[in-house]
Amino acid sequence: MKTLELNHVAIHVEDVDRTCEFYGNVLQLTPLPRPAFDFPGAWFQLGEAQELHIIGNRDNEVNGHPRGNHFALMVDDIDAWESHLDSLAIEHYPRRIRPDGAQQLFLHDPDGHTIELCVPPPTTTE
Repeated sequence: MKTLELNHVAIHVEDVDRTCEFYGNVLQLTPLPRPAFDFPGAWFQLGEAQELHIIGNRDNEVNGHPRGNHFALMVDDIDAWESHLDSLAIEHYPRRIRPDGAQQLFLHDPDGHTIELCVPPPTTTE
């Protein structure tokens, strides 16, 4: 018996359309078909096999922070992503470099969920 993978991340949002605009246009995620639930929402592809599930009608406060509740997306080019966010005037924290050399860029979605964009540490070849 074992855990195979992370299947999806679900976030509760106030305005599904506003959130879809952010994840589709700012983070450039691909929408996925969603079953006909009896509550509003949307699904997006995260990488190869994971998904982001948007659940509407949020009425509780969001508590997101880089050192607290957040989810991380491994990206291909942190420089390009930082330029993209800047070109859209999307506020983000200054880029951070972890002690192992990985680079991180944190931002918030319209509801205040914290998202980390990251690249792995540089590889060393000897």
